[in-house]
Amino acid sequence: MRPTRRLLLGSVASLVLASTCGVAAAQDFPSRPIKLVIPQAPGSGADVVGRMLADFMAKDLKQSVVVDNKPGANGIIASQLVQREAPDGHTVLLTSVSLVSFNQFLYKNVPYDPLRDFTFVAPVADAGFVLVASNNSGIKSWDDLVKRAKAQPEGLTFASAGLGNSTHLYTEMIGLRSGFKLRHIPYKSSGPALMAVVAGEADVMTATTATALAQIKAGKVVGLAQSGEARSPQLSDLPLLKELTPNVPALPGWYALVGPAKMDANATQKLAASVNRFLADPAMKQKLVDQFLFPIPGTPADIQKRAENEARIWGGLIRDLKIQID
Repeated sequence: MRPTRRLLLGSVASLVLASTCGVAAAQDFPSRPIKLVIPQAPGSGADVVGRMLADFMAKDLKQSVVVDNKPGANGIIASQLVQREAPDGHTVLLTSVSLVSFNQFLYKNVPYDPLRDFTFVAPVADAGFVLVASNNSGIKSWDDLVKRAKAQPEGLTFASAGLGNSTHLYTEMIGLRSGFKLRHIPYKSSGPALMAVVAGEADVMTATTATALAQIKAGKVVGLAQSGEARSPQLSDLPLLKELTPNVPALPGWYALVGPAKMDANATQKLAASVNRFLADPAMKQKLVDQFLFPIPGTPADIQKRAENEARIWGGLIRDLKIQID
């Protein structure tokens, strides 16, 4: 056999072997431990959800799932780390609505496009929120808040966990869609903000149900309404805001699994299926509910559509309010 012919056949064989190995590797996913990056510190809400998911997926996929906490820069550090990884499904991010639908409007220089530079894998869970009032304010109901706020433009104050935080944006949205304006008092985090309402330093606040429930049950703040599509089982007597007014959208507080752009389709499908088995498991579902989280099973297309819709709604609000964070 001529050298040229042998060389040609050898090259063809190498290509076939490489192609076969690539297909096999994709079909055998996961072939090594999966790294689940969490954009918040240990003990945070995202960390709690992420560790529950990691434990389940490790058993479900029969492969180790290692949690890697990368807090900082409102999730930008963790997002950029995952964006740069190989798109083989072995490094994924537990992202949130803030990271993929808010950040690009809030910050001047986000080093990636949150809606284009990631592969959406699956929705996971949605956090509940509740609008509360200080006992000192004299506000006892949603109607009281509306009447007082319209009678005293910017006379009432609201606390938040910081400029551009969900607790800030949602209260602004409530006022904008309901025809009144409240004066914003930002704090460094949700805890101090809620304590300001308890102390009467601020009149109202939108807080996570997990943060506010104990204060409502103890009578230290007044629950006015819940955000979301369904009432929290722990606050079943408190009406949803959408039951009181049709003008205010539900506040999104969801978590989702994403990976680097152009992630392997087989890996994406296997990860999405595992997430949905996690959400369907009765024990896991109850653990989420105990953390004031609503399971939101769905497909990659479902969560991408949700993220794009939130970006339109909340991006528009951020632009209208001219909020910009350096």
